[in-house]
Amino acid sequence: MDSPRSLTEGSISHRLIAFSIPILLGNILQSLNGSVNSVWIGRYLGEAALAASTNANVVLFLLIGALFGGSMAATILIGQYLGARRPHDAKRVVGTSTSFSFLLSIAMALIGLFLCAPLLKAMQTPPEALPLAIAYMRVIFLALPFMVLYIFATSVLRGAGDSKTPLYFLLLSVGLDIGLNPVFIFGIGPIPRFGIMGSAIATLTAQAVSLFALVAYLYRRRHPLCLHHNELGLLRLDWTIVATLIRKGVPMALQMIVVSASMVLMTWLVNHFGTDTTAAFGAAFQVWNYVQMPSFAIGMAVSSMAAQNIGAQKWDRVAATARVGVLYQLLMTGSLVVLIELFSTTLLGLFLRADSHALQIALHLNRIGAWSFVFFGISFVLFGIVRANGAVMAPLIILLITLLGLRFPLAMLLLDRLHADAIWWSFPISSLIAVLLTMAYYKFGGWRQMRMIPVGHGHAPQAAHGSQAASVAASSE
Repeated sequence: MDSPRSLTEGSISHRLIAFSIPILLGNILQSLNGSVNSVWIGRYLGEAALAASTNANVVLFLLIGALFGGSMAATILIGQYLGARRPHDAKRVVGTSTSFSFLLSIAMALIGLFLCAPLLKAMQTPPEALPLAIAYMRVIFLALPFMVLYIFATSVLRGAGDSKTPLYFLLLSVGLDIGLNPVFIFGIGPIPRFGIMGSAIATLTAQAVSLFALVAYLYRRRHPLCLHHNELGLLRLDWTIVATLIRKGVPMALQMIVVSASMVLMTWLVNHFGTDTTAAFGAAFQVWNYVQMPSFAIGMAVSSMAAQNIGAQKWDRVAATARVGVLYQLLMTGSLVVLIELFSTTLLGLFLRADSHALQIALHLNRIGAWSFVFFGISFVLFGIVRANGAVMAPLIILLITLLGLRFPLAMLLLDRLHADAIWWSFPISSLIAVLLTMAYYKFGGWRQMRMIPVGHGHAPQAAHGSQAASVAASSE
């Protein structure tokens, strides 16, 4: 039988890097998957198809972001319960969260099937790309429940201190998706040619197979968080847990939605400059996915580590986790930005034809915008720490201020003077303001006095207070 892995003991730097690497590799695989799919689409179906998939994926990210908060809240609850040595309560979270996320994903899929066309039109998707984007999105929405349940299952494992098992099944998912893309796009044997819809069909198939394989594996290994026949009652919604998932998950979901909405607005601005600029932005966005990966990996790792240590009342390890996480993020993201700038022509040329005007646009916007992810990465790591104790409103407010209150208006304000450059410069400026606000909240905010475990589920981990709070504050400086 597998057992949850404790993140409350041992070297923090070693534990953090060991826990982060599988998440980082998983992020690389996911981005590689998206990049290879974009290569098939952009190279063989043309700029209009690439612009279509770019706009459609922005919408998909918006919906995934809406469902992300619940799974993240469940991850933190599970981590705190396991850190407090309360495995039965962790199972209660697993049961309720599984039912809740499944029902929510079904509702979102049905709504999305009806709203994808109006939303894509509202984004000013280029006319030649619009029918392709709609066709692509309709299949993707069928895959949404599988995507959400797979994300939830891997989030549960990370809450239990396991980041390796999700990587193994992500390898299966990515391998299937990459292998099936050309099969469904171009057709082979009895399988007809689906064009851009084929890329979405490949994603649906890969997600469904990987989800069922992961669940079967966990039951075969008798993972301690699996629900067995005498525990199926835990699948009934526990409204105390649901209330916590909503109260804490909605602000976290809104954080992702704000990021997604900002990208929708920026894509709307980009679309005004034509198909070449949209395709260039799509290509750069594929490269930027790799730049963001260390931040996301370390941010998710520090959140799981902080949750378990808060549950175990080890606040000194929480502060040390934040310091080590920021340092690792700076080293890794900064190095990636430099490497991508050095090899930008080759990397962006994977998605765009060498003789296309879109490639020159992509090179230019990448040189300006890529550095914003160094700043944003610091914010993401510190967000992971404070969210682990239930502080979810401050990160949301910071994102609202910087991404919607600053980034988009700044681009609009400078659009007449700088044209498309106004869009590209708005990225690093808004990200710098975000990191300054985040650091101020981490140092001076009251996040240490909050709590995540719901009332009525035993004794919650106590907030740092008194002399302990003072020592934590001092160590965080």
